[in-house]
Amino acid sequence: MNIFSLTLAGVFVVTMQIVVTVHIMLHKDDVPSAIGWTGLVWLAPVIGCVAYIILGINRVRRKALRLHNHGTDIFTLTGKTAEEIEKEVPASLLQLLRLGYKVHPQHLALGNSVRPLINGDEAYPLMCAAIAGAKKQVLIASYIFNNDKAGKMFLPALKQAVKNGADVRMLIDGVGLNYSRPNIAAAVKKIKGVKFSVFLPSKSPVNLPFVNLRNHRKIMIIDGETAFFGGMNVAEGNLVVQKPKDPIQDVTFEVKGPVINQMIRLFEEDWIFSGKKAFMPASVRSSKGAPMPGLTPARIIPDGPDGDYGKIERLCLGALACAQKTASIVTPYFLPENDMLSALETAAMRGVDVEIILPQKSNIFGMDWAMQANFRRLLSKGVKIYRTEPPFDHSKLFLVDEVWLFAGSANWDVRSFKLNFESNMECFDPALAKQVRQVIEHKKQKSVRVPYEKHLRPPLLRTLRDNAFRLLTPYY
Repeated sequence: MNIFSLTLAGVFVVTMQIVVTVHIMLHKDDVPSAIGWTGLVWLAPVIGCVAYIILGINRVRRKALRLHNHGTDIFTLTGKTAEEIEKEVPASLLQLLRLGYKVHPQHLALGNSVRPLINGDEAYPLMCAAIAGAKKQVLIASYIFNNDKAGKMFLPALKQAVKNGADVRMLIDGVGLNYSRPNIAAAVKKIKGVKFSVFLPSKSPVNLPFVNLRNHRKIMIIDGETAFFGGMNVAEGNLVVQKPKDPIQDVTFEVKGPVINQMIRLFEEDWIFSGKKAFMPASVRSSKGAPMPGLTPARIIPDGPDGDYGKIERLCLGALACAQKTASIVTPYFLPENDMLSALETAAMRGVDVEIILPQKSNIFGMDWAMQANFRRLLSKGVKIYRTEPPFDHSKLFLVDEVWLFAGSANWDVRSFKLNFESNMECFDPALAKQVRQVIEHKKQKSVRVPYEKHLRPPLLRTLRDNAFRLLTPYY
């Protein structure tokens, strides 16, 4: 290769570095992310540029925004005025309610029934029975739906729903689909009448730039009347009573009432996003004076890299700022950024009883060390941390002042707050909160509180190890 060719190659690489750097400065709002990508581009020019072009550019946002412009508006009303809805919410949490409307302008749906279900042992039989009894429509969205004992429980129910004449649609994330081999796709596609779609298939070269963006939502909707919503996947590990090889504790919610309309619209958006056509949803029809299944005001908060992301994180920050007495967090993965850590510390320093319940041992290598890196600062400010004994606890709950519940698919980490497609349900209901408090207290009874003394002067090598794994925070 002559000098001219080398010079030309050098000019091309430098030009690419400049163009990529300009793109980073224009489109990366997060400063650490922008610094990290810029450093990679200039320290490893070719690898850094290619990596950013494939993984760093948010192409999903543009596609989803085009969908919003074609009438898939999820900001529907519930037939209640803002004043009527505010009467349903305790005065101490009105600021949080108003913040929520600014973050996501969707009114609360009133008159819902929401109840927690523990593990797949309790949830899966109810899900299968509801699906088998469907007459109009079954909508299933899940991150993981394994081809194992749990997944196979649902196949007869899906067949029966089709026989009943129901429109059955199933949407599984492209990464989560391959958690079992062979995956569930072939078995489901054998059921004539089930419409199956994969959200951003991970094996397709076309979708390589999206492999880091996962649809982490878990929603089942039957006939527009009953829904199962939360963070529980369909996997054999959730059948804890049956003593699987790798048991997983979890919580999901059975929901009835008009908030299901919001779930349906969210599913429809994801269905269109996956390349499928719009459909006629079997929506809940509600009107003033009509009997409702329950008393819980609720609404769905969708989040993801397809628009104004960070809504779930912002609501969590707002809830910590509004908390007066208690803030209880149950999450399998706890790797928030500095602003969230500061909010937790500030709430505890104000006198709020802040507690975080985590698994004693994670199912991801290095996660425990990475989470532990933040313990010292939190414990020193009065935040209580509990580690639950095995089996691994995948539950995701956030309860404030024994009234406000925030539960769904989102973990307390950067991936959920900024990368994944997530959905949480916001509820204002002391009766529901009481049920969830019982679940949390049961977990605490089988946990060990982390002593501050253990983290006061940690060994140097442990600190280096923990901090090194914390640097991988966005990639867990």
